[in-house]
Amino acid sequence: MSTPSPHGRSRIAALAVALAAASALALTACDDDSGGSSTSSATPTAPDTASFSGNAASALASAEASVRAEASKRVASASAAASSFEASVSAEVERANKAARTELAKVDGAGNAMSDVTMTGKPRSETGGLLAVVVTITNKTDKTASYAVQVDFLDSSGKAVETRYVGAEDLDPGQKAQPVAVSRKPTEPVLTPKLAKAQRY
Repeated sequence: MSTPSPHGRSRIAALAVALAAASALALTACDDDSGGSSTSSATPTAPDTASFSGNAASALASAEASVRAEASKRVASASAAASSFEASVSAEVERANKAARTELAKVDGAGNAMSDVTMTGKPRSETGGLLAVVVTITNKTDKTASYAVQVDFLDSSGKAVETRYVGAEDLDPGQKAQPVAVSRKPTEPVLTPKLAKAQRY
């Protein structure tokens, strides 16, 4: 076997370098295509959370449902308390209230017993959230008397948007009665109760 000339050895070396370069290029391309260990500076992308199993999302949905259920329960409870309070008041004074309304229909002006009547607000915590006032009626005369009282509920402009009637019958001299006037309007906007009429008969 003959030894290559110096010129031939130079050509062989150049060919070897070219082959090595081609192999390196092919290897880099292969790594890029297969998602291997390429060191390119491409910006990493955020994971697609929509493809996750959903454990965190399920927990959040469960918590939201629990909060909604609790809020609904509280609203229902408050409504039941309000209905219960109003029913108890109505059962006690319904007949007297009707009599008071009938009597006040005959009265012009504020009536003859405004000084015998005072009003005190009742805590909403005791009324299921309803606006209610305790109407204290005191018979300041020396004879047995009955009373009819009108309570107006005013809006912020001073307009009466609701009227309630309460009464007390056959009070002895010095005796007191404390019927409750209850507004059936929503809690907002806030109304102001006003003693409109009070008649002794």
